[in-house]
Amino acid sequence: MNKGKFLDNFSGNNVELCHTYNERVGNRTVQLLLDEQIPFTKNCRKIPFFKRDKYNGAEKVWVIETNPHRYGQARRAIDRLDQGTKERLVLSNY
Repeated sequence: MNKGKFLDNFSGNNVELCHTYNERVGNRTVQLLLDEQIPFTKNCRKIPFFKRDKYNGAEKVWVIETNPHRYGQARRAIDRLDQGTKERLVLSNY
């Protein structure tokens, strides 16, 4: 029996879409991706105390990842965010 391949059936091969040091900006981005029905994962990573100077004193970084097949759609959705929110996101160059 031949099993079909589902578009959003993936495991472990997500690519980083963006990251931010501001929790509110991360939540706005997540809400946009939910509204557009784009699959993603959001992880919070703690920054070690002695490396915080490098990140302007930030304690955490929120990383948003998505499926490589939906990356273009996610980037187009992020382009529709307001300018203040986009300035606080660090977009990846996948």
